[in-house]
Amino acid sequence: MKGFVSSRLHPLVNLILLVGIMLGAFCIAGFFIMVIGHLAFGLGALELGNVTQNPAAYEQGWAFTMLSQGLLLFMGFGCSALALAIVTGNSIPQYFAPRRPVPLWWLLVAGLLILGTIPFMSGLIEWNAKAHFPAFLKDLEASARAMEDKAQELTKYLTQFSSFPRFLIGLLVIAVVPAISEELVFRGVIQRNLVQWFGSRHLGIWVAATIFSAIHFQFFGFVPRLVLGVLLGYLYEWSGNILVPVAAHFTQNAFQLIFLYLYQRHTVTASTLNPDSNESLPWPLMLASVLLTALLLRGLHRWLAAPTPSETRSPAEMHTLSSGGAVVATPDSYVPPMGRTLGRAGIDGSREEAGH
Repeated sequence: MKGFVSSRLHPLVNLILLVGIMLGAFCIAGFFIMVIGHLAFGLGALELGNVTQNPAAYEQGWAFTMLSQGLLLFMGFGCSALALAIVTGNSIPQYFAPRRPVPLWWLLVAGLLILGTIPFMSGLIEWNAKAHFPAFLKDLEASARAMEDKAQELTKYLTQFSSFPRFLIGLLVIAVVPAISEELVFRGVIQRNLVQWFGSRHLGIWVAATIFSAIHFQFFGFVPRLVLGVLLGYLYEWSGNILVPVAAHFTQNAFQLIFLYLYQRHTVTASTLNPDSNESLPWPLMLASVLLTALLLRGLHRWLAAPTPSETRSPAEMHTLSSGGAVVATPDSYVPPMGRTLGRAGIDGSREEAGH
């Protein structure tokens, strides 16, 4: 597949290119939002910002805000990541899933891992929410808390699911779209290029997770999101397939929304667990969560990092299909494919490099 630019660009150049594509995609998404806002909601260009800032003041504020957030995230993140793969001449499946197809049970175990971290995460959430800046940064802390309180108010408004169709829309915009779009960008592109650039998968994973957490602009939720990003990063590194962290990310978001919806429908009472609270769960649950998470991580690492039969097959056992049928390649006739693939160490390799 021939792209518009070389597929052998330096990782830093790839990241800069990604930022440029994202800026363009956000502009295009903004144009579509403006057109849809006018045609479907009767909003003028000057009203769009007011609706986004205070959707509760408008009759169709909820629907328009959900639509605009979904489009911005899908086009600005997801489509940008796919576009980068295309313009650099890469196959999308090979770029985001370079190692193997994914059995369904891998996705289920990845989701179970995320559910197992919830009690432990509750402790991190409470600790981070009560954190304080140094005394000389008290004004900055006040501004940060005010900004997060405002964002929390908007989130609380958008997650008021007065009907089941609203809940389904929320599940799509808040769970499905972020899981796909954010994982394509942060794990599929940013982490991939950082690992290649640094020559260290651990450093690449942690830096990508830091960027993932920082870009949400929520200091008092920074640490739990950083830990989540690290878990998602290792799931991608071990599996070599973007669907695994996507499944885990979706589980994280969907569980919160489902629990919140049940709470609003009075199926779950506040005495059981209040989804609006930042209080941690009892320490025995947190301890059990840590042990379960460690056990699942160990198992996933062994299962996901284990080579597939095709990866352990020697060159003499590799088959090619010709017009005459299946032909077995000999070691002398075997030639590694051109281009780059994400190896087990997370570093791209090429045919020229393989000869050194």
